[in-house]
Amino acid sequence: MTKKRTTSIESYTLANGEKRYKFQIYVGVDPLTGKEKRTTRSGFKRKKEAELALARIKLEISKGTFRKVQAETYQDIYDLWIRQYEKIVEESTFVKTEGIFRNHILPHLGLYKIDKLNVEVCQEHVDKWANKLKKYRIIKSYAAKVVDFAIKRGYMQINPFKLVDMPKIKKEPLELVKEVDENFYTREQLNKFLDYLKKENKPKVYVLFRLLAYSGMRKGEALALNWKDIDFKNDEIRINKAISRGKDNKLYLKTTKTGSIRTIKMEKETMRTLALWKKQQQKDYLILGFNTLNEEQLVFSNKENEFLQPTKTRKWLVDILKKYNLKPITTHGLRHTHCSLLFEAGANIKEVQDRLGHSDIKTTMDIYTHLTQEAKSETIRKFDNYLNN
Repeated sequence: MTKKRTTSIESYTLANGEKRYKFQIYVGVDPLTGKEKRTTRSGFKRKKEAELALARIKLEISKGTFRKVQAETYQDIYDLWIRQYEKIVEESTFVKTEGIFRNHILPHLGLYKIDKLNVEVCQEHVDKWANKLKKYRIIKSYAAKVVDFAIKRGYMQINPFKLVDMPKIKKEPLELVKEVDENFYTREQLNKFLDYLKKENKPKVYVLFRLLAYSGMRKGEALALNWKDIDFKNDEIRINKAISRGKDNKLYLKTTKTGSIRTIKMEKETMRTLALWKKQQQKDYLILGFNTLNEEQLVFSNKENEFLQPTKTRKWLVDILKKYNLKPITTHGLRHTHCSLLFEAGANIKEVQDRLGHSDIKTTMDIYTHLTQEAKSETIRKFDNYLNN
């Protein structure tokens, strides 16, 4: 005798004390697993609403038109999407994306029923992001990815985010816009910075900042270097990896930002300072109980001979800038400095692109179109000479 399956509507109480109704109903057997399938509906404010929804589902089941809803809210879809997304991106990208959703998207969209997400709702939240965030277009793009996933899985037909009007942020009149200090040094400023840094008698700090300024490599690439990557015979450095922050705030090795490997030529003095640091490192770390003679040894490591925390460079930089009252600059600003000085020295766009490891020339042109004041002055001098000679 087949056991009769009964479906009852139950009440429950929310955290704020409000009463809601829910039910669970048997919808058949999964042909792939042979297991019973059930679906749950909740959130009804009145019992009558729950009864009507239950009756509607029973009717669909009897007609064979019922389709079990596996995900009801934006949060539900996100939970499915993020598991797939994690499989196709770098760990650091995954962590960054999780943060974007946690801080900016899910608090606003998480509770929306996915089939109730329309253009008006999406427009409202895009407008809010635009008023608060400079990179609101990126936030909107990520929010839309989840809806695209919902469409693929059959929960929606169109993506309302693709129909919103992107807000245009009003800019101040040109005469009111102040020139922003550019995040790079001139040749004179860089030399002064390195001279003061050398006086501090902290070899690891000096060599790291000099390397960043003279190579143009990214900080994460420099902190991932092993001694086997340094070719003292040919004055070359092979850049094939970087450190990044992953789950649980842990540092790990990954490919370079563009996934490419490049070998760059270095001038003699920086290579000489690296060689001196290698000898000093052996002495310093032997005292700490570490043998640094193997090829896998990190060029720059902490006192436990593990990855140096990327935030450490910021502290070192702030200390030296304050002590000698130097122009503010970030660690990444030394990469900008290298680029600007390359242009001043006569390098072309393609040469700069290859040395800095940009994936295409457009990146080089978009980010590094600025020149130092000295280069700008040289340009007008050439113009003046041309007109008057």
